[in-house]
Formats: sequence, C-alpha cells, structure tokens
Amino acid sequence: MNGELMTSLPLQELLRNAPSAGDIAERFSLLLEPLKKRVVREPAGCLSFPYLIPSGFYQQMWDWDGFFMGCHFAHQGQADKLKHWVLNFLDHVEDDGHVSGCITPEGPREIMGRFSAKPFLSQGAWIASKAEGGDVSWLKDQYQGLCRVLNYRIHNQRDEESGLYFWMNAMQSGADNNPALNYDGEDPRSYLACDISAYQVRELEAQSLIAGALGLESEAAEWKESAEQLRSAILDKLWCPEDQAFYNIDRETGQLYRRMSYSSFVPLFAKLAPEEDGRAMIKRYLLTEEHMKSPFGFRSLSRSDPDYNNENIIIPFSNWQGPVWPIANYLYSVALHHYGFEAENEWLAVVQGILLADDIEKYGTMHENYDAETGAPLAPSHDHRTPEGDIVGFVSWNLCIENLLEGVVNDRWMLLDL
Repeated sequence: MNGELMTSLPLQELLRNAPSAGDIAERFSLLLEPLKKRVVREPAGCLSFPYLIPSGFYQQMWDWDGFFMGCHFAHQGQADKLKHWVLNFLDHVEDDGHVSGCITPEGPREIMGRFSAKPFLSQGAWIASKAEGGDVSWLKDQYQGLCRVLNYRIHNQRDEESGLYFWMNAMQSGADNNPALNYDGEDPRSYLACDISAYQVRELEAQSLIAGALGLESEAAEWKESAEQLRSAILDKLWCPEDQAFYNIDRETGQLYRRMSYSSFVPLFAKLAPEEDGRAMIKRYLLTEEHMKSPFGFRSLSRSDPDYNNENIIIPFSNWQGPVWPIANYLYSVALHHYGFEAENEWLAVVQGILLADDIEKYGTMHENYDAETGAPLAPSHDHRTPEGDIVGFVSWNLCIENLLEGVVNDRWMLLDL
C-alpha cells in the first residue's frame, strides 16, 4: 500500500490495514543500510578524524546534521562517529570560543557573517561518552574547549534582561526561512527563541554532567544552576497559557511572536513543559490538521500560517515553511513519547517509514523534505544530479526515522536523555 493511500485513512483504520510497523521497520532498515556508508568520510585536510556529511547535495561537516547522525550511529553501537564529530569541531574552536557551524577539509565555512555552531557539542560529547560505557577520560583535554564554546554563546547570544537566547540570524538556526525568526539579512530584528534556548538548557546540563564526571564539582554545580535558571526563564517568558503554546519573543517589541512552527515544539523535545501543558500543546497544535498534522507526518509550519507553502526551495534557503522534514518528525516523536502519545507515534513511524522507504526504492536515496499535502519529494530538486546521471538526494539526519521505528517496534527509543 503506498503512502498516499495509507495516510488518507483515519488513525485506527490506518493501523489496522497498513503493513505492521515491524514489517516497515525491517524494510526500511534493509534499504537504509547501504546508504549509511555515504555519510562517512575519511580524514582530509584540516579534519583530523573521520567526519560525517549530509550525503548528496551537501559535502560539508555541519553542526546539527552531524550531531543527529552521530547520535544515530552511537545508538547503533558506533559511538566513535559521534566522538569524532565532537573532536573535529573542537579542533577549530577559536580563542574567543567561536567555532563555525560548518567545516570543510579546507577550513571553517562562514555564512552570513560568523556562522556559530548550534548548541550541541557538549551534548554530543556526553552522549558519546555514555555510549562508550561512561568513559570521559578523552574529555579531560577537551573540557576547556567546550567551556569556551559555551561561554562564547553566553556572551554573544544571551539576552541579559530575560536570560533567554537568540540566533544571530535564522540561517544560524538551521531552520533557514522559519517565519518565527528573522531570516532577512536586511531586517535587524532578532527573537528570543524557543529552539536555541531549549537546546542551550540541554547543553548546560550536559556540561554539568561532564564536569561532575571529571571531578570538577563546583563547576558542575555552576553549570547546573545556569541550566535551571534558563529552564525557568523559558517557562516563565516563552510559554503562553492563553494559547497553550511556546512562542518566540520579538526583541524589538518585547511581545510574544505568535507563529506556530517547528521551533515552538523544541521545548517539548527537551521535556521542559509540565505534563499537563505539554499534552495540551500537542493536542491543540501538533495533532490537528489545521496546524501541524499532514497525511505524511508533521509539518514544519502551521497550515494556518499566512506563509505556509510547500515550495521546492534549497538555494539560498531550505524550506521550513510547511514541508515535512524527517528530522523535525524525529524531534516531534521524542516529544510525543515524553508526553504519552504512543498510538500517535505508531502512526508517525508507519507514515514516515513508508514515505522514506518508497523514496529509496524509487530514487536510490532520500530527500531533505517532502510536500506535506502530497508526499512528493522536494529538496534537493532532481536537476541536481551525479556525473552518472543519478539524483544526488539527501542522506543525513533522516537516519533517525530508523530510531523512531525501533522505538515503536522494540521499545528501544533514542530519546537523547542526558
């Protein structure tokens, strides 16, 4: 049964008539296995360790792509890939703590000014250590580099009055044209943002755990206190009780910016909201067709937003204004699991597993995102081809859908708990 027919059915009927999640998981994993080799490159140039790339359109080592791919591999017993991702980035931390979010064998690649790495390095270091039996000895010489990166973000992207964090521009967020952020280089506004603030809570918590494991108890306590203060600020300032939603704040006006996008749900991925609030937000927005739910997974922007579209965009922005992104759906799945929506996660695993498996069978690869209304693959468009004439496609953090299927089928979840 193809994805378009399947996902037009109500949830219970879909799950009764579809192939089992176990069958889909087996099919997807078999198709995915040969593609995984495409994302790993041998050391080259200034990259001293094997490095991860989003194979296809992109050939660079990126911050959050590499983090989620590395976590996928660590969950599959290959923690060295996540560890190497961490070490390659830490090799390029500057004296002030800046490290670019994109690094090539020729060196860091800056985009729209200083393209600082997203808050994932300390998490990656801690998760890699956990996956290797808790060994943090390799981090003794890396701890100060992690501190410099954290302090750079604190000094350059933290709003002193609120304690919340902002992106230097939306391109830095990775959700390039997210309407809940500023993505116009001529627009000076920025936003106190749900996604960077929630990711930074996890980063501070991870750094606290690393410090504690290294015997640096006072520093561990300081990092933990910083994490708790930020958690409180998110709940106090970014949560809107009236709308039952997390929103960004326009720094120019100080007002909540009521746009429902992927980034509104990152605090739920980080399990920051109390149970009642998290469940209310998921029911009201994620699981409703007028907002995030589509036949093929969950959208990146509410269908009710005036900017909602499913255009095929990759230059200069990848389109986060509606299309279904597998990585966003992985993040949504973690939030669903945290807040007890297991049947909904089974539905998500089924529709995403079939969507991606069908894609591989048809094109020999996957795509970065998909039309939320038709399921058609979007970026990278098919005019991007290899010298042999094959479409280049995209193999990256969409690997994490395999982890969603494993969670649903075998109760083996990759929740990225710290």
